[in-house]
Amino acid sequence: MKVNKHYAELEESYLFSTIAHKVADYQAAHPDKDIIRLGIGDVTLPLAKSVVKALHEASEEQGHKETFHGYIPSEQGYPFLREAIQKYYAGRGVELDTAEIFISDGAKSDLGNLLDLFDVDNTVLVPDPVYPVYVDDNVMAGRRIAYMPANADNGFLPMPNDSLKGDIVYLCSPNNPTGATYTVDQLKVWVDWAKAHKAVILFDAAYECFVSEPGLARSIFEVEGAKECAIEVCSFSKIAGFTGTRCGYTVVPQALEREGMSLNKMWLRRQTTKFNGVAYIVQRAAAAVFTEEGMKEIQENLDYYRRNAAVIGAALDKAGVWYCGGKNSPYIWLKCPGNMGSWQFFDWLLETAGVVGTPGEGFGACGEGYFRLTAFGDADRTKEAADRILAAIKTLPSGC
Repeated sequence: MKVNKHYAELEESYLFSTIAHKVADYQAAHPDKDIIRLGIGDVTLPLAKSVVKALHEASEEQGHKETFHGYIPSEQGYPFLREAIQKYYAGRGVELDTAEIFISDGAKSDLGNLLDLFDVDNTVLVPDPVYPVYVDDNVMAGRRIAYMPANADNGFLPMPNDSLKGDIVYLCSPNNPTGATYTVDQLKVWVDWAKAHKAVILFDAAYECFVSEPGLARSIFEVEGAKECAIEVCSFSKIAGFTGTRCGYTVVPQALEREGMSLNKMWLRRQTTKFNGVAYIVQRAAAAVFTEEGMKEIQENLDYYRRNAAVIGAALDKAGVWYCGGKNSPYIWLKCPGNMGSWQFFDWLLETAGVVGTPGEGFGACGEGYFRLTAFGDADRTKEAADRILAAIKTLPSGC
């Protein structure tokens, strides 16, 4: 028997596990220290009332023989949810067939599971810095990984060029961790490149709901021709707070083919073999998100997080610290003051201000010297954290 030795090539610990251990050790050594966590991107507001109502009603259905639901009729998901997602896209000018929409238990799962469709002998392109899962999924499989530097020079949005070579491309917009967001025109360049090189784009749109400025893309399918080269993965975690409820969806266009094979049919076959679908009650709750009342409640929650981002941004402005993100993203990506390294700033901020963030280096080599803060916290605690950060930075020597 042989094991998959590629696991030995992974980092010893997942980024956020490392952070959790460091914070736990610090808290144990300083039990009286009040720590505010702005690191992990978990939401803090409860589910919207309409969502909870749908959960209750669906749960009640499961208690009666006449309305009981067993195995899901299709591993793609119930028609009522796929049709709701179809209408959501149509409201933004993107036409989808419900056969192109697949319900899942979250974007993270699908971003890894989609790799089942591709041979291991493909080169994967990922931005640097990047959400660590993109890298780890491919390291586990033994694929070649090439990094596309994302830095201040390109606005943390890498673009293709004639020298770029790859088969599978991960794009995340609004980006995690930097908050940078592609315009429709920029994505058009990527689509044209992918079509010319027969590459496939895996587009992570988990944070699309935060995009508010005109000209910025919420879906890669806003670009003509994208259905021939892109798969889009999205989540209910950020738009509706389903981080603990677990639901997402992936759009695999019927027009997407490679080597004479339909990736839509391949994905359907993969899901019917390896996936039993998302619970009925969760899908009913997800469908409630797209009702008129649900969308109103969801927007109130999103505005709450946007205000948190503005509070953090205002503090950094006062401190004279460079940052991006926060406007079309729940993440603020800042340049570490005092010429500190990412982990050095992590330790300094924890010790000086009692605030936890995420070191940019943990997202890739190009993240060194940067730091991520999240706007998903409680408003009062976020305000206190912003005040602490500002006060701490003021203690640094001027010119830092």
